[in-house]
Amino acid sequence: MINEIGRQARAAGRGLARLTGETKRDLLLAMADQVQQSVSTILSANSNDMAQARSEGVSAALQDRLLLNEGRVDAMAAGLRSVANLPDPVGMITAGWTLANGIRLQRVRVPLGVVAVIYEARPNVTADAAGLCVKSGNAALLRGSSYALRSNTAIGEALQAALVSRGLPAEAVQIIEDTSREGARELMQAKEWVDLLVPRGGPGLIAAIEAEATVPFVIDGAGNCHVYVDAGADLNMAGPIVFNSKVQRPGVCNAAESLVIHEAVAEQFLPGMARQLIDAGVELRGDERARSLAAELLPATNDDWGTEYHDMIMSVRIVPDLDAAIGHILRYGTGHTEAIVTEDISAATRFTQEIDAAAVIVNASTRFTDGEQFGFGAEIGISTQKLHVRGPMGLEALTSERYILFGDGQVRA
Repeated sequence: MINEIGRQARAAGRGLARLTGETKRDLLLAMADQVQQSVSTILSANSNDMAQARSEGVSAALQDRLLLNEGRVDAMAAGLRSVANLPDPVGMITAGWTLANGIRLQRVRVPLGVVAVIYEARPNVTADAAGLCVKSGNAALLRGSSYALRSNTAIGEALQAALVSRGLPAEAVQIIEDTSREGARELMQAKEWVDLLVPRGGPGLIAAIEAEATVPFVIDGAGNCHVYVDAGADLNMAGPIVFNSKVQRPGVCNAAESLVIHEAVAEQFLPGMARQLIDAGVELRGDERARSLAAELLPATNDDWGTEYHDMIMSVRIVPDLDAAIGHILRYGTGHTEAIVTEDISAATRFTQEIDAAAVIVNASTRFTDGEQFGFGAEIGISTQKLHVRGPMGLEALTSERYILFGDGQVRA
């Protein structure tokens, strides 16, 4: 099956690569309109997915990622419109010069070709990934989880209807309905057809990609994100940052999973902060020093420091100094997003220089690590590796560069 799907995607991708920026803009606007016009069909499909998830005892956090409502469908359409209006990266000349022999050389952005995405229970990824792929001239192969299959299919059909309405092949955006492990492995190894694979999922999926994939891939890895409250923090600022980082949407990868506090401010800061978080439904698991300051905390185990909960749970550690904070984060962080709250410029500078993560934030919530928030319109994933891209992946991340040379008869001696 993957051979036929891949062949169709390859052909459709060549057609997309030839489209002008204005044509792609109009196409994405049509895709946004079609998603909104299909809202009743999409929500009906999602309702069935939600019923299945509840019957199978899926966690509340996973159900939140799966849930669609009119507002979230409107947000998908808004994301498509935002991407539509971004500058087209395809054909952009990133550098140019003339060689000593008179040959003129240009470095130009071009589409990758076929981009595959394997993702879990977030149907909004279907629209985001499709929009980014089409705008960057790539065909999209989208393989969601079994929990979201009905939702993804309904969204995919709306996107395909827009493609067909503009005289383009529906195969430019394909929903892969085989959600089995064997089907995923086949996609991971489709070297003839897939130019880039982006996995968006938990540790099991990432481990399978690293062990079995033979196509190029970019890891959208775990988000064990920390907020460090420094000795020089404005504690009135720190409270809302910690609360937002954990509570605003706990089931996503840029939610904070761990709170690290300098001992100089722990006695003043932690009791009140713990009460706010616990009142909001957060279970706190702390080290011995943290529990001595806030009796409501449960004991933390060594596993807690490295766990991405995707839930209303947070670990708490008290550290003696900035060195210890940086050491803790480097040991247990996953290279996604790390934040410091401080008014001390030297502490902020050291933190940004020494913390190895895709996004390092000073005096703001971890929740800002997001393609839309960065001005990318949407994201196809957040890369926690270093090649070929790092952090939220927008349009440029879905292109490569090639060299075009213009001569007038030169031959090499």
